[in-house]
Order: sequence, then C-alpha cells, then structure tokens
Amino acid sequence: MSTKSPEDGKADRARLVGAVTLTNLATQRSFLDGQSGVSVLDMSEVTQLDTAGAWAIASFQMAQKSKGREVAIDNATSAQVLLLQTVADAMPASRKRRRRLPHHEAGDMLFELGRSVSVFAVELGKTLGFLGLVLTRLATTILRPSRLRVTALAHHMQQAGLNAVPIVGLMGFLIGIVLAFQGASQLEQFGAEIYVVDLISISMLRELGILLTAIIVAGRSASAFTAAIGSMKMREEIDAMRVLGLDPIELLVIPRVLALLILLPILGFVANMAGLLGGALMAWIDLGISPAMFRTQLAVNTTVSHALVGLSKAPVFAMIIALVGCYQGLQVEGNTDSLGSRTSRSVVVAIFLVIVVDALASIFFSVWGV
Repeated sequence: MSTKSPEDGKADRARLVGAVTLTNLATQRSFLDGQSGVSVLDMSEVTQLDTAGAWAIASFQMAQKSKGREVAIDNATSAQVLLLQTVADAMPASRKRRRRLPHHEAGDMLFELGRSVSVFAVELGKTLGFLGLVLTRLATTILRPSRLRVTALAHHMQQAGLNAVPIVGLMGFLIGIVLAFQGASQLEQFGAEIYVVDLISISMLRELGILLTAIIVAGRSASAFTAAIGSMKMREEIDAMRVLGLDPIELLVIPRVLALLILLPILGFVANMAGLLGGALMAWIDLGISPAMFRTQLAVNTTVSHALVGLSKAPVFAMIIALVGCYQGLQVEGNTDSLGSRTSRSVVVAIFLVIVVDALASIFFSVWGV
C-alpha cells in the first residue's frame, strides 16, 4: 500500500509502502496520480521495486516536471536509485504539443501550396534534365550504331511490343463494335445509318486507335520498365555499372526507348485495322451494311491523312511512356515501398501525359485544318 504522510507538518510528502512491482502497478499508479501536490517521495518502506514500478515513479516525476514541479526521491537504497536512474534515462523525452490556432489554417494552406509548387518545379527540372541526357545518348547511338545493344533492343521489342499485339487487337476490335453499335442507335433516328462508317473510321484512325493503344502500352510497359530498373537500383546493380565504366542510360534506357519508338506505330496500326474490322462486322449485323458497301464508303470519305494524323502521335507517345517508366525506375530508393510507389506513379503519370498531349495535338490539327 501507499500512504501520504504529513509528518513534521509537511503535507507535500508522500510515502510508498510495500512492493512497488508489476503485480500491484495499477494500485501504485492510482496513488501517484492523486499526489499532484507532493514534492518528495519517501521510499523508506518500499520492500520491492522492479522495472515496472520504477517506470511508474519516473513517469510521475516527468508528469510533475512538465507542470513546473520537481519531485525528489528520499530514503531509497543505492540499488533502487540505480534502477530509477536507468529507467529514467531510457524513457523518451516528452515533447510539447504545439497548438494549431484557427487563424493559422490559411497560412498552413499557403505553405502546403508553396511546398507542392516547389516540389513540382524540382521534379520538372530533373525530368527535363533526364530528357536532355536521353536525347544526347540517343543521338550518339544513331551516329555510332555499333554502340547499340541489339540483343536488348530485340528483347524489349518482344516484351513491350509483340506481346501486346493480342490485347491491342482485341481492344481495337471491341472499340470498333462499340462505336458502330452506339453510332447506329443514334444515326438511325435520322436515316443516316451509312455515316456510321465515317464515324468509325475517323474516330479510330485519328484518335481512339493510337490513344487507347498508348494507354495500354503505358499500363504494361511503363510499369515494367520502372519495376525492372527499380529492382536493379535496389540491388545496387546500376552503381556497379557506373563503377565498371558503363553508362546505365545507354544500357538500360536507350534500348527501351527505341523499342517503343519502333513498335508503338505498328501497334497503333493493328488497333486501327482491328477497330475497322469490328465496326464493319457490327455495321453488317446491326445495320445491314455489307462489307463491300462499308469498304466503298470508307474509300470515298476517309483519306490516308486521317491515319497519318493518328500515327504521327505514336512516336511522341512512345517517348513519353519510355522516359517516364525509365525515369521513375532510376528514382527508386533502397526499399520495396519506394519501388511500389514509383511503379504506380509511372503508370499514372504516363497515362496522364499521353492524354494531355493527345488533347493538345487534336487542338493543333484542328486549328491548322489537318
């Protein structure tokens, strides 16, 4: 048990009695919590003291000290003093919690905005620097083709391009079916079913074919590039390349960039043809437009310029996807959380930039009447 003793007329003195251990820790803490006015703890009648009891006493001292009152320990044995000191030294220092006043919210929001802008500016600068470095290495590779890793290029062409042909073709086919079905339901109201051919061809060739292909490739390849390069960064393989005098940009980035530059236009063409095939099939089933009539209407009102406009965006999309995926991979730190974060960020950023560039290109071609 514990008692408060006003011996010698001193009401600021409390005495701990008996065992101050884990078994009766709740009782001792309850007693100490009620001694907010004491300045001395008398331990002359403490029979046992363990780490839990020492922690309770040290916590009481810290709590009183935070209120501006010092609590001294009296009549403790040397072993008890040593245990109390050891526990007190091991306890974390108390930190005062800073109150956030309501009128500071506007300042906090302004601070967060400034920090976000600063981080964006720094990231933009690093990205532009990485772009310039890659373009320099790409120009060097073009001028000196012997430096190109042909085996790595072929591997990435298969992984990022050829293996994507089935999903890209299926996507284009289904999009063509959807366009034909939705267009037919609207154009039938005006007796203009034949113009569903123009709707399908122009939509697929100019916009949807290459845009959806780029989005699929961004989901597949940007994440794969980031994961592969990020894993090498975590295993310090990239540092080992630099020690050996090898350029990671030339070995890891250039083959991936060239692979997408070569394969993405081909994938866009596959998506366009699959979309036209799906649209022709749905037009034949739903509207009775025969394949011959579909082909005739396609040749009359759709020119090669529509396909060229769409495919002209493919190299830009390829550069964006490859650069974002490789850059995020090189930014991975030495832990798996960073790898996962950078991988998901590469997909989001690549898709976002592809959509933004496609919108700007559409406005550009529309203004110039192309």
